[in-house]
Amino acid sequence: MVEWTGKQFAYQQVADDLRRRIAAGDFAQTGQLPSYGDLQKAYGVTVTVARAAINQLKSDRLVVSHQGKGVFLVADAGRSAAQLADSVSSMADLREEVDRLRVEVGELRQRVTALEAN
Repeated sequence: MVEWTGKQFAYQQVADDLRRRIAAGDFAQTGQLPSYGDLQKAYGVTVTVARAAINQLKSDRLVVSHQGKGVFLVADAGRSAAQLADSVSSMADLREEVDRLRVEVGELRQRVTALEAN
């Protein structure tokens, strides 16, 4: 399910999870991703979010779609997805670190202001 916290767009969360699943080989047997309807049900999102997630995977060159047939993995999608998942994970770690540093800097500013007031 998607978290509606505002930290990351819903389509990015769905795309990240699909990318992780592609890297894990979840779709290797059929070579096909779930339909938009199945993605809606699985992630609790709208069809617009599901389409945007698939478009992200297309931009990542992990999948291709054929109208009326579905969305299919490209050759070496698993390996490529693993590499992308690693970089996405690194970016998430960096975002968390930046958020933590922002909080610490804010706390330090408050302490400096309080010390200067004395």
